[in-house]
Amino acid sequence: MVKGQDKFRVSVAMATYNGASYLREQIDSILQQLGDQDELVVSDDGSIDGTCSILQGYQEQDSRIRLLQGPGNGVKKNVEHAVLNARGRYIFLADQDDIWMPGKVEQVLQVFEEQNVSVVVHDARVFAGEDVQKVLMNSFFTFRDSGPGIMKNIIKNSYIGCCMAFRCELLKTIVPIPERIEMHDQWIGILGDYFAGKSFFLPQVLLLYRRHGDNQSAMTHYGFYRMVRNRLVFLFYFWKRILNLGRKNS
Repeated sequence: MVKGQDKFRVSVAMATYNGASYLREQIDSILQQLGDQDELVVSDDGSIDGTCSILQGYQEQDSRIRLLQGPGNGVKKNVEHAVLNARGRYIFLADQDDIWMPGKVEQVLQVFEEQNVSVVVHDARVFAGEDVQKVLMNSFFTFRDSGPGIMKNIIKNSYIGCCMAFRCELLKTIVPIPERIEMHDQWIGILGDYFAGKSFFLPQVLLLYRRHGDNQSAMTHYGFYRMVRNRLVFLFYFWKRILNLGRKNS
């Protein structure tokens, strides 16, 4: 965690890799919601498609943007690198290719203040490619039967990273993110539930979630054996983290 955390309100942590096609639209939708005490932290994992040039151009015009060289170890470690360099009291996760809807930041911050939770997840509308009118589903929450609960989200994960924000205090619990688990969003959400209290699922659609050929996450179900394997691996590292943190606090 970077020193001077109390000087910032919101940090948006974005992991990029070859995202030039849709990056400008996403950055524009984020920056218009950030104030002077906020920042956009971007960890780029070695893009070769012009992503870095786009980011450098924005950085030259806006001091709220910080561009970092990623660790080069895949999406989970790139996300981890971004959040570890975040200096805000509230950390919002962002993909490189979505669109934030107006009011997202303020509505999520209001939930943090009113509900006293450590993790907030909001709904999203899923669309295809470049056409925001080509809606694939109006509610990700409906598709995943989203809601809080540790066992519920181990059995069927309904956390989606691009729709998540969490308090900075959770960092000491969630990092390091295990390399062998499927994705980081389930890890952050469930550890937040276990160690810091119930997550809040906000039913408002506050993001347009873009689906295209290069998405890192899948919308389809895995085969039975892979699903079982993923859950067993998650439970192994989840239990290991519980034991490790228990020893530190004893």
